[in-house]
Amino acid sequence: MTEAKPTLSVTTNRIYSIDVLRGLVMVIMALDHTRDFFHAEAFTRDPLDPATTSVLMFFTRFITHYCAPVFVLLAGTSIYLQGLRKSKSDLSIFLFKRGLWLIFVEVVLITFAWTFDFSYSVFILQVIWAIGISMLIMGLMIRLPYWAILIIGLLIVTGHNAFDYVESTHQGFWWDLLRNGNFAFHEILPGRQITIIYPFVPWLGLMMVGYCFGKLFSPAVEQPKRKKILMNTGIGLILFFFALRFTNLYGNPFPWELQANTTSTILSFLNVHKYPPSLLFFCITLGPALIFLSLFENTHNKLTRFVSVYGRVPFFYYVLHFYMLHLLCMALFFTRPYFAEGLQVSMGFHSTSSFQVKVTPSGLYI
Repeated sequence: MTEAKPTLSVTTNRIYSIDVLRGLVMVIMALDHTRDFFHAEAFTRDPLDPATTSVLMFFTRFITHYCAPVFVLLAGTSIYLQGLRKSKSDLSIFLFKRGLWLIFVEVVLITFAWTFDFSYSVFILQVIWAIGISMLIMGLMIRLPYWAILIIGLLIVTGHNAFDYVESTHQGFWWDLLRNGNFAFHEILPGRQITIIYPFVPWLGLMMVGYCFGKLFSPAVEQPKRKKILMNTGIGLILFFFALRFTNLYGNPFPWELQANTTSTILSFLNVHKYPPSLLFFCITLGPALIFLSLFENTHNKLTRFVSVYGRVPFFYYVLHFYMLHLLCMALFFTRPYFAEGLQVSMGFHSTSSFQVKVTPSGLYI
């Protein structure tokens, strides 16, 4: 007997190829965060700087670029597919509740996982926050016509780089929160800071596009047609990336430049901006992702089944892996011979051969 293969069905509430892709990017994501916790130069040296990085270091960071945009796009797709089973009112209520829950998790659980600071002297806004606030807004946006959501989403994704030319003197907290981000620190209360890494407007635009993208996975679209559209769109995004990037005119806040050698020049060409995500960042990450969905819709083997498990429980895996990495890093620190020395420099940085730790009365910052 042949093994039954998962089929594309809205009633099952799962789409196998989406679970596989989402699971794959979740596994890749752990690569980047492992580097953050264990690499000595994780926070002092840019792995994407073509002048100082190595090819291996560059691509171990570059490949993790695929995680956030794929996850946000597919979050929008999931909203559309839920809309096929729920009323607008029920879906709006669900998105409001889920959005608030995700913001709480980001501010409380994920922030603590990064800092182990019981006093919460800093709150960190990353991708879970961006997804949460975008879901809150999508709770209202889903009441708009499909075409309106698509146009607004595309305008945000393709047009927000026009604001790259806004003078820095016009920027502040709300600008960082809405569009700029890029690890901006702002004091919100005495002794309390907020770090805005992911501004939400560009990611909201992508979620809206992902919502409209979900129509391809509705029962009304036949598989051959869907696979063809996915493949052609993915190839088109990659070609568009190379054409627009070559011009150095638009789509990324920093142009690529000729380097000391050909390899470094190629790395400069591929080095696109993530905080906030540029148009070219979206193109080079989502293009291959769409091709993957086209190619792997009918691929069912041990590897895809293993990876799809993470795609079914991405939120649980996301939260858990932060705590595991941080605890492992602490365990490694405590087993090293310079542990006692580290305690003596209670308010300073202690560099080691494999990672960097700040020991404070409230805990370890890594």
